[in-house]
Amino acid sequence: MARFATRHRTVALAGQQVFYREAGDPSRPTLVLLHGFPTSSHMFRDLVPALADEYHLIAPDHIGFGRSSTPPVDQFEYSFERLTDVTLALLDTLAIERFALYLHDYGAPIGMRIASRNPERVTGLVTQSGNAYTEGFTPFWDVLFAHAKDRATHEPEVRKLLEAEATRWQYTHGVPADRIERIAPETWTLDQAGLDRPGNAEIQLQLFWDYQFNVDAYADFQRYFREHRPPTLVAWGRNDEIFGAAGAEAYTRDLPDAEIHLLDAGHFALETHGEEIADLIRGFLRRIQ
Repeated sequence: MARFATRHRTVALAGQQVFYREAGDPSRPTLVLLHGFPTSSHMFRDLVPALADEYHLIAPDHIGFGRSSTPPVDQFEYSFERLTDVTLALLDTLAIERFALYLHDYGAPIGMRIASRNPERVTGLVTQSGNAYTEGFTPFWDVLFAHAKDRATHEPEVRKLLEAEATRWQYTHGVPADRIERIAPETWTLDQAGLDRPGNAEIQLQLFWDYQFNVDAYADFQRYFREHRPPTLVAWGRNDEIFGAAGAEAYTRDLPDAEIHLLDAGHFALETHGEEIADLIRGFLRRIQ
């Protein structure tokens, strides 16, 4: 696959600085890539140039992540609704009217809000461990949902998810032995550096708590699937212990034509199966244009 240079840009939106990666010709079909916890647009560093010969790619850092602003929790509303607003504002500022969405982890509830509220703008969905069904929740979530009900009691245990060992585990669990060496150690090192910034733990704890309201929105997402039938590609690590494979398979309930690919990978499947996922996306986007 040809590789094209990635541009690294920052734009001011609502008093915050939003960093994003961009590659490809803006006149071509656009794919917007939305990252999850605890990473940033860095997770798309290889995918963006790999597809840029044929597509226009935009990959922002959410507020509180990567190189975007990280205002303290008393100066910014850290909620998935607010992150959705910022993402839409970025797309509007860049005059991107029609686009496909790549959804990973936290990027899923942000992207699903955008798609379900603006169906005429969305050409298709690519989801990689991007949950929209309760079937996807594994025991990993037990403490987080307990924390949502009682923050004081469960915060000490939830804070452990912000430690270096937990960050590395997100990348390495479920990865076959013959693929483990493909994971660059700077991935979890860079993510941990972000988590360790002053005030960032409080940001992440607030988003952990707010995640419960994403589940409340699943009915709206599923209604959008049934009513609008967006073309959907699911490329998911079948060994993911955060969002389980059942969450991938659940998409066919409302989207019987969805393409489901369960890869021999964990949560960060792009790190170990990047070429396979890029090929799946390229074929998918060609079919839906």
